[in-house]
Amino acid sequence: MEIALFGNSYQENYKEELDYLLTSLQRSNDMTLKVERVFARYLRSLGIEVNQSCEFDRNEFSGASLAVSVGGDGTLLGNAARLAAHNTPVVGVNSGHLGYLTACRINEAIEIINLIARGECRREERTMLQLLEIDGKQCENVVALNEIAILRQDTTSMISMPTTINGTMLTTYKGDGLVISTPTGSTAYNMSVGGPIISPLTSCLVLSPISPHSLTMRPIVVNEDSVIEVTINTRAKWIQVSVDGMAMTLPSGTTVKIAQAPYRLTVLQKRDHNFANALREKLLWGADQR
Repeated sequence: MEIALFGNSYQENYKEELDYLLTSLQRSNDMTLKVERVFARYLRSLGIEVNQSCEFDRNEFSGASLAVSVGGDGTLLGNAARLAAHNTPVVGVNSGHLGYLTACRINEAIEIINLIARGECRREERTMLQLLEIDGKQCENVVALNEIAILRQDTTSMISMPTTINGTMLTTYKGDGLVISTPTGSTAYNMSVGGPIISPLTSCLVLSPISPHSLTMRPIVVNEDSVIEVTINTRAKWIQVSVDGMAMTLPSGTTVKIAQAPYRLTVLQKRDHNFANALREKLLWGADQR
């Protein structure tokens, strides 16, 4: 089994766990390890040995049997598009704070990798979003696992956003912005602006306005095959479109077209993983506050 290892550069407190993970994978006769080059250099800076022949450049990634994402949710999000495009399943290993998308803590990494190698895991196919067009011009590989958000750019001016679904007028959102979310992203930015929590395997998309200037402007759930087109108008010169936190600045009056991406991300979990348990344990959903 060929394993591609990705990670972030904020893991000094987990040096022993990282050393054990790398040593175990490099010594295994059943696994071939590849380590993303920037992460490999970071590991060496911690004194962890990484064979130079294992390195690969993330922009030249061509797929693997399994990707292991070591860090937090942001690390997994940052690599989701390239992994999905190459049909590479990923398991998230948490060395961050929340780790809502991850399957285990870093001290359990070898255990879950061995479970995956034996086929003892749960596969979840996650819907992704794609920014298809900006003002009629096609975008290339601008993909999100969580959400695409339309936001104000350093101004208090309200945004007016005429929005269509599959070419039919939905409404004109007026407020601070609009979050278009996948089911996976329903517990991220969408939840923070009052959108619904949705099981990650549900076939839908969510549109949730940010600080709407109307009491009747509520979040709405639409089919996952919907094509969403939004024209973004404001008195200010610029607006922002954020794709899983990666922001681009665009002029006021821009029209964006958003739809389901042509591929899904395969996320691996333990067989006993349960969506409701994850909500309670990681997000304290429904916790008794008394």
